[in-house]
Amino acid sequence: MLTNRAKEQPRRVIAFSNATYTLSHTPALEEVSLNINEGEFVGIIGPNGSGKTTILRAILGLVLPQTGTMQIFDCACENLRCYHRARIGYLPQKGKIDRNFPITVFETVLMGRYGVRGLFHQSGKEDRTIALQALEDVGMRDFKNYPFGQLSGGQQQRIFIARALAQQPQVLLLDEPTTGIDTTTQHTILELIRRLHRELQLTILLVTHDINLISPFVDRLVLLNTRLFANGHPCDVLQHNILSQVYGDEIIVTDNGYVIGGDSHHE
Repeated sequence: MLTNRAKEQPRRVIAFSNATYTLSHTPALEEVSLNINEGEFVGIIGPNGSGKTTILRAILGLVLPQTGTMQIFDCACENLRCYHRARIGYLPQKGKIDRNFPITVFETVLMGRYGVRGLFHQSGKEDRTIALQALEDVGMRDFKNYPFGQLSGGQQQRIFIARALAQQPQVLLLDEPTTGIDTTTQHTILELIRRLHRELQLTILLVTHDINLISPFVDRLVLLNTRLFANGHPCDVLQHNILSQVYGDEIIVTDNGYVIGGDSHHE
Protein backbone atom coordinates (compact mmCIF):
# COMPACT_ATOMS: atom_id res chain seq x y z
CA MET A 1 0.00 0.00 0.00
CA LEU A 2 1.40 3.37 -1.02
CA THR A 3 1.42 6.31 1.34
CA ASN A 4 1.72 10.00 0.67
CA ARG A 5 4.86 10.17 2.75
CA ALA A 6 7.90 8.79 0.96
CA LYS A 7 10.38 6.82 3.02
CA GLU A 8 13.14 9.13 4.14
CA GLN A 9 16.54 8.35 2.67
CA PRO A 10 19.58 8.50 4.98
CA ARG A 11 21.43 11.78 4.69
CA ARG A 12 24.99 11.52 3.41
CA VAL A 13 27.45 13.24 5.74
CA ILE A 14 30.84 12.25 4.27
CA ALA A 15 31.60 11.44 0.64
CA PHE A 16 34.91 10.38 -0.93
CA SER A 17 34.81 10.23 -4.73
CA ASN A 18 37.84 8.64 -6.43
CA ALA A 19 40.01 10.44 -3.88
CA THR A 20 43.78 9.88 -3.90
CA TYR A 21 46.08 11.15 -1.11
CA THR A 22 49.87 11.19 -1.20
CA LEU A 23 52.10 11.60 1.85
CA SER A 24 55.85 12.18 1.39
CA HIS A 25 55.48 11.32 -2.31
CA THR A 26 54.00 7.90 -1.40
CA PRO A 27 50.34 7.03 -2.06
CA ALA A 28 48.48 6.78 1.26
CA LEU A 29 45.02 6.29 -0.25
CA GLU A 30 44.26 5.62 -3.89
CA GLU A 31 41.00 6.26 -5.73
CA VAL A 32 38.80 5.77 -2.68
CA SER A 33 35.05 6.17 -3.14
CA LEU A 34 33.10 5.90 0.10
CA ASN A 35 29.92 7.39 1.53
CA ILE A 36 29.10 7.67 5.25
CA ASN A 37 25.50 8.37 6.21
CA GLU A 38 24.22 10.33 9.17
CA GLY A 39 23.99 8.24 12.32
CA GLU A 40 26.17 5.33 11.13
CA PHE A 41 28.78 3.60 13.29
CA VAL A 42 31.54 2.56 10.90
CA GLY A 43 34.68 0.59 11.74
CA ILE A 44 37.78 1.14 9.58
CA ILE A 45 40.20 -1.78 9.50
CA GLY A 46 43.37 -2.70 7.63
CA PRO A 47 47.06 -3.49 8.23
CA ASN A 48 49.70 -1.02 9.29
CA GLY A 49 50.24 1.67 6.65
CA SER A 50 46.91 0.97 4.95
CA GLY A 51 45.65 4.55 5.18
CA LYS A 52 43.33 4.25 8.19
CA THR A 53 44.59 7.36 9.97
CA THR A 54 44.90 9.22 6.66
CA ILE A 55 41.18 8.84 6.02
CA LEU A 56 40.44 10.52 9.37
CA ARG A 57 42.91 13.32 8.64
CA ALA A 58 41.24 13.80 5.27
CA ILE A 59 37.84 14.21 6.93
CA LEU A 60 39.36 16.81 9.26
CA GLY A 61 40.68 18.70 6.24
CA LEU A 62 44.30 18.23 7.33
CA VAL A 63 45.27 16.62 4.03
CA LEU A 64 43.80 17.39 0.61
CA PRO A 65 43.24 14.96 -2.26
CA GLN A 66 45.64 15.08 -5.19
CA THR A 67 42.84 13.79 -7.39
CA GLY A 68 39.15 13.22 -6.78
CA THR A 69 37.12 14.92 -4.06
CA MET A 70 36.07 14.63 -0.42
CA GLN A 71 33.04 16.39 1.01
CA ILE A 72 31.70 16.61 4.54
CA PHE A 73 28.46 18.39 5.42
CA ASP A 74 28.15 19.10 1.66
CA CYS A 75 31.32 21.20 1.83
CA ALA A 76 34.53 20.44 -0.05
CA CYS A 77 37.38 19.69 2.37
CA GLU A 78 39.50 22.61 1.13
CA ASN A 79 36.63 24.96 2.04
CA LEU A 80 36.13 23.78 5.61
CA ARG A 81 35.77 26.63 8.06
CA CYS A 82 36.06 26.67 11.86
CA TYR A 83 32.32 26.14 12.31
CA HIS A 84 32.53 23.02 10.14
CA ARG A 85 35.47 21.62 12.09
CA ALA A 86 33.68 22.35 15.38
CA ARG A 87 31.08 19.79 14.31
CA ILE A 88 33.76 17.08 14.11
CA GLY A 89 35.01 15.55 17.36
CA TYR A 90 38.38 13.80 17.15
CA LEU A 91 40.17 11.37 19.46
CA PRO A 92 43.73 10.86 18.13
CA GLN A 93 45.91 7.87 18.89
CA LYS A 94 46.94 7.79 22.52
CA GLY A 95 50.39 9.21 23.16
CA LYS A 96 52.60 9.32 26.21
CA ILE A 97 51.14 11.29 29.12
CA ASP A 98 53.11 13.14 31.76
CA ARG A 99 51.49 11.86 34.95
CA ASN A 100 52.82 14.89 36.84
CA PHE A 101 51.37 17.52 34.49
CA PRO A 102 49.19 19.76 36.70
CA ILE A 103 45.78 19.55 35.04
CA THR A 104 42.49 18.26 36.41
CA VAL A 105 39.97 16.03 34.71
CA PHE A 106 37.52 18.91 34.35
CA GLU A 107 40.16 21.23 32.85
CA THR A 108 41.07 18.52 30.32
CA VAL A 109 37.46 18.16 29.17
CA LEU A 110 36.94 21.92 29.10
CA MET A 111 39.71 22.11 26.48
CA GLY A 112 37.22 20.53 24.09
CA ARG A 113 35.34 23.83 24.03
CA TYR A 114 38.33 25.55 22.38
CA GLY A 115 37.33 24.08 19.04
CA VAL A 116 33.98 25.85 19.34
CA ARG A 117 34.92 29.08 21.10
CA GLY A 118 38.51 29.56 19.98
CA LEU A 119 41.77 29.08 21.86
CA PHE A 120 41.77 32.51 23.51
CA HIS A 121 38.10 32.61 24.46
CA GLN A 122 37.52 32.62 28.20
CA SER A 123 35.31 29.73 29.27
CA GLY A 124 31.87 30.76 30.45
CA LYS A 125 29.04 29.15 32.38
CA GLU A 126 27.67 27.44 29.27
CA ASP A 127 31.06 25.91 28.47
CA ARG A 128 31.41 24.57 32.01
CA THR A 129 27.91 23.14 31.94
CA ILE A 130 28.61 21.37 28.64
CA ALA A 131 31.92 20.00 29.97
CA LEU A 132 30.21 18.64 33.07
CA GLN A 133 27.55 17.00 30.91
CA ALA A 134 30.26 15.38 28.80
CA LEU A 135 31.78 13.94 31.97
CA GLU A 136 28.35 12.71 32.97
CA ASP A 137 27.95 11.06 29.56
CA VAL A 138 31.10 8.98 30.04
CA GLY A 139 30.41 8.21 33.70
CA MET A 140 33.29 10.30 35.09
CA ARG A 141 31.63 13.33 36.66
CA ASP A 142 32.65 12.29 40.17
CA PHE A 143 36.29 12.49 39.06
CA LYS A 144 36.12 16.09 37.82
CA ASN A 145 38.61 17.43 40.38
CA TYR A 146 41.07 14.52 40.14
CA PRO A 147 44.53 15.10 38.65
CA PHE A 148 44.27 13.72 35.13
CA GLY A 149 47.66 12.00 35.31
CA GLN A 150 46.57 9.85 38.24
CA LEU A 151 43.77 8.12 36.31
CA SER A 152 44.08 4.64 34.85
CA GLY A 153 44.49 4.18 31.10
CA GLY A 154 40.83 3.31 30.63
CA GLN A 155 39.70 6.29 32.69
CA GLN A 156 41.95 8.59 30.68
CA GLN A 157 40.36 7.34 27.46
CA ARG A 158 36.93 8.13 28.89
CA ILE A 159 38.12 11.66 29.62
CA PHE A 160 39.52 12.06 26.10
CA ILE A 161 36.17 10.93 24.71
CA ALA A 162 34.44 13.45 26.99
CA ARG A 163 36.76 16.17 25.69
CA ALA A 164 35.69 15.34 22.12
CA LEU A 165 32.03 15.30 23.20
CA ALA A 166 32.42 18.76 24.75
CA GLN A 167 32.51 20.12 21.20
CA GLN A 168 28.96 18.78 20.83
CA PRO A 169 29.95 17.22 17.51
CA GLN A 170 27.78 15.60 14.88
CA VAL A 171 30.65 13.40 13.67
CA LEU A 172 33.04 11.63 16.05
CA LEU A 173 36.37 10.27 14.75
CA LEU A 174 38.21 7.77 16.95
CA ASP A 175 41.73 6.59 16.10
CA GLU A 176 42.63 3.36 17.93
CA PRO A 177 40.71 4.26 21.12
CA THR A 178 41.35 0.85 22.74
CA THR A 179 45.12 0.67 22.24
CA GLY A 180 47.23 0.31 25.38
CA ILE A 181 44.46 -0.82 27.75
CA ASP A 182 43.52 -4.28 29.01
CA THR A 183 40.97 -6.46 27.23
CA THR A 184 38.19 -5.99 29.78
CA THR A 185 38.56 -2.22 29.65
CA GLN A 186 38.64 -2.32 25.83
CA HIS A 187 35.18 -3.87 25.80
CA THR A 188 33.98 -1.35 28.39
CA ILE A 189 35.20 1.55 26.22
CA LEU A 190 33.49 0.12 23.13
CA GLU A 191 30.25 -0.40 25.04
CA LEU A 192 30.50 3.25 26.09
CA ILE A 193 31.06 4.37 22.49
CA ARG A 194 28.10 2.30 21.29
CA ARG A 195 25.87 3.84 23.98
CA LEU A 196 26.99 7.37 23.06
CA HIS A 197 26.35 6.59 19.40
CA ARG A 198 22.81 5.58 20.20
CA GLU A 199 21.92 8.20 22.81
CA LEU A 200 23.58 11.21 21.17
CA GLN A 201 22.76 10.10 17.60
CA LEU A 202 26.37 10.55 16.52
CA THR A 203 27.96 9.54 13.25
CA ILE A 204 31.06 7.60 14.31
CA LEU A 205 34.13 6.40 12.41
CA LEU A 206 36.41 4.21 14.51
CA VAL A 207 39.84 3.14 13.27
CA THR A 208 41.24 -0.08 14.71
CA HIS A 209 43.62 -2.92 13.89
CA ASP A 210 41.62 -5.38 16.01
CA ILE A 211 39.00 -6.90 13.73
CA ASN A 212 37.50 -9.23 16.31
CA LEU A 213 37.10 -6.51 18.92
CA ILE A 214 35.21 -4.03 16.77
CA SER A 215 33.07 -6.18 14.48
CA PRO A 216 30.22 -6.87 16.98
CA PHE A 217 29.75 -3.16 17.64
CA VAL A 218 29.62 -1.47 14.23
CA ASP A 219 26.98 -1.14 11.53
CA ARG A 220 29.55 -1.46 8.78
CA LEU A 221 33.22 -2.34 8.22
CA VAL A 222 35.51 -0.61 5.74
CA LEU A 223 38.64 -2.59 4.80
CA LEU A 224 41.55 -0.52 3.53
CA ASN A 225 44.97 -1.33 2.18
CA THR A 226 45.73 1.96 0.43
CA ARG A 227 42.75 1.10 -1.76
CA LEU A 228 39.22 0.28 -0.62
CA PHE A 229 39.02 -3.52 -0.59
CA ALA A 230 35.63 -4.06 1.07
CA ASN A 231 32.76 -2.04 2.48
CA GLY A 232 29.69 -3.58 4.06
CA HIS A 233 28.16 -5.45 6.98
CA PRO A 234 30.81 -7.15 9.15
CA CYS A 235 29.53 -10.61 8.15
CA ASP A 236 30.05 -9.76 4.50
CA VAL A 237 33.51 -8.25 4.94
CA LEU A 238 34.94 -10.91 7.27
CA GLN A 239 35.29 -13.52 4.55
CA HIS A 240 38.52 -15.40 3.85
CA ASN A 241 38.51 -14.57 0.14
CA ILE A 242 38.33 -10.85 1.01
CA LEU A 243 40.66 -10.69 4.02
CA SER A 244 43.33 -12.86 2.38
CA GLN A 245 43.82 -10.20 -0.29
CA VAL A 246 44.98 -7.81 2.43
CA TYR A 247 46.35 -9.96 5.25
CA GLY A 248 47.62 -12.98 3.28
CA ASP A 249 46.48 -16.56 2.75
CA GLU A 250 47.50 -17.60 6.26
CA ILE A 251 44.49 -15.81 7.73
CA ILE A 252 41.69 -18.03 9.09
CA VAL A 253 38.04 -17.10 9.54
CA THR A 254 36.20 -19.45 11.91
CA ASP A 255 32.57 -20.50 11.54
CA ASN A 256 31.53 -17.87 14.08
CA GLY A 257 33.36 -15.12 12.19
CA TYR A 258 36.41 -14.94 14.45
CA VAL A 259 39.55 -13.91 12.53
CA ILE A 260 42.90 -15.58 13.28
CA GLY A 261 46.24 -14.62 11.74
CA GLY A 262 47.46 -11.69 9.67
CA ASP A 263 47.97 -8.61 11.81
CA SER A 264 44.35 -8.46 12.93
CA HIS A 265 45.60 -8.16 16.51
CA HIS A 266 48.82 -6.24 16.09
CA GLU A 267 49.80 -3.11 14.20
